[in-house]
Amino acid sequence: MPVGSTLYIHARADAVRGRKIYCSAQGRLDAPDGPLAISAKALFLQVTLDHFTSHGRPEDIRAAMENPDLFKRARAFEVNP
Repeated sequence: MPVGSTLYIHARADAVRGRKIYCSAQGRLDAPDGPLAISAKALFLQVTLDHFTSHGRPEDIRAAMENPDLFKRARAFEVNP
């Protein structure tokens, strides 16, 4: 990315199949139809909260559920803390 340029990013969910969510994105320089600078593809897996409450550390789960701050509560269920 050249310094001082603007990157226009267009991202989308391409497909959903069961728990799998397929996404892609493109970044273009200086205009929505400018030259292509970056492209990306990603696969996300949906995981329900019960997976984390069943497999997480009991002390983290207990502390998270008692915390009224939703952001801090969600951090307790991170996959890679």
